Amino acid sequence: MASLLKILGLCLWLYLASQGSKTVVSQSPTLVNGTVHIDGGSTIGITDEDFICATMDWWPPTKCDYGTCSWGNASLLNLDLSNKILLNAIKAFSPLKIRLGGTLQDKVRYQTRDDPRPCTQFVKNSSEMFGFTEGCLPMSRAKIIFGLNALTGRTIGPDGTCTGAWNSSNSESLIRHTVNSSYTIYGWELGNELSGRGVGASVTADQYASDVIALQKLVQHIYKDFDTKPLVLGPGGFVDADWFTKFINGASGSLQGVTHHIYNLGPGVDDHLIDKILDPSYLDGGAQPFRDLKNILKRSGTSTVAWVGEAGGAYNSGHNLVTNAFVFSFWYLDQLGMSSSYDSKTYCRQSLIGGNYGLLNTTTFVPNPDYYSALLWHRLMGRKVLATNFVGTNKTRAYAHCSKTTVGITLLLINLDNTTAVQVGLSVENAISNKTLTLEQISQQTRMTKHMSKYKHDIKSEMMRDEYHLTAKDGDLHSQTMLLNGEIIAVNSSGAIPPLEPRRVNSTEPLTVAPYSILFVQISYIQVPACK
Repeated sequence: MASLLKILGLCLWLYLASQGSKTVVSQSPTLVNGTVHIDGGSTIGITDEDFICATMDWWPPTKCDYGTCSWGNASLLNLDLSNKILLNAIKAFSPLKIRLGGTLQDKVRYQTRDDPRPCTQFVKNSSEMFGFTEGCLPMSRAKIIFGLNALTGRTIGPDGTCTGAWNSSNSESLIRHTVNSSYTIYGWELGNELSGRGVGASVTADQYASDVIALQKLVQHIYKDFDTKPLVLGPGGFVDADWFTKFINGASGSLQGVTHHIYNLGPGVDDHLIDKILDPSYLDGGAQPFRDLKNILKRSGTSTVAWVGEAGGAYNSGHNLVTNAFVFSFWYLDQLGMSSSYDSKTYCRQSLIGGNYGLLNTTTFVPNPDYYSALLWHRLMGRKVLATNFVGTNKTRAYAHCSKTTVGITLLLINLDNTTAVQVGLSVENAISNKTLTLEQISQQTRMTKHMSKYKHDIKSEMMRDEYHLTAKDGDLHSQTMLLNGEIIAVNSSGAIPPLEPRRVNSTEPLTVAPYSILFVQISYIQVPACK
């Protein structure tokens, strides 16, 4: 493990180099028309280059929810980091940010030379906060901890309210250890879900701001000889507008990233999760924390940026065959599109592996559908976000970015309807000569110029688009097998991630999104000022 982490340069936001009834698609869909309107004049958000992020957690095998123990050996303390599928899945992103932390990070002690006590593991105990005793991170694995325990030194009252300042001594020993071991650190995050009312415990906004300032001073001192210093991030909790306002105003000079969590679907035991995922109005309601945080940051005048530090949709480990199945890509990709449109810089999915919401299967490490959704986003959707609006049916969600590696734009379309396919028209404002250009007009211009033989080859290549149609195997939303353009996506016998090849389509062909499907479409022949 040590050699692996050294090679890949781990950090807090780790850069790694290189049930219910069966829900199926209608067999005889109807067809409706709709139009995507895109303003190509300017951007409404700019994400990090490595916007996609995933989390790794502390939960031991004894972590059980609703009678199911879904974590297995996916903990930071026992995960097999030599698994070839895991390594290939990480390397396919090149790079992938990984946030190391979670609920139990606020009960972790770091084994250092300054603390000779025995290093014990987490033990299930219902009388303890979070249901487990304190656990210890052995020095042999210290390089992979970056979500810091923010409860050390505090007194926790019967109602969970904390008093006293953060004691940074144990965390300081860990930070110094990573520096002495030459581990590359991207950032340190203080605490987990202690903002507002908190989960299990809470810290006031003023005190938390003071603690973040202390962490920033510590980082600046320890890394004083480094040209590039780790980021300081926090609070890793749920957006409470009043609390976040006080916290950001108090800590903005010492805080580079404001991290918040998303579990807007409720508990994993909910039997109506799919109903929520397929409900456009419910999805729209998920915009509130993004909107609130964007407004708070704007009013504060700070340079601090917004990150989604942990998002699993349904808390308490998710729901088997929902949050690890095809249907969850509707929620996940909509979240990626929505959060980026509110200028979030990074979005960390809970989890890379573990629970019932992992991008990878906890036991086999084989990618779940959301892994491929994330990988396509990472490869196709560029940093610049374009204002996008879909008109025609509220069951279709639409987002557009400048393309990541080519000229033009990339469009994400999500069809939540079981019975209706959508034929999509495209209207792009400020495209080419500062005017609105429809897909039909683009096709017409293509036909008018095809007779010019010397341009024929170039036009043929330039007026094609790349389509990536994602559907569930056998049309079953609970399926853990995803199809790309009708073909099963699967790792091979060597554990290699398959190439995700597009379908090349002539611009004169209609743009159609099948029922219960997702479409990424890369359009190089539409160029806009915002993408220059």
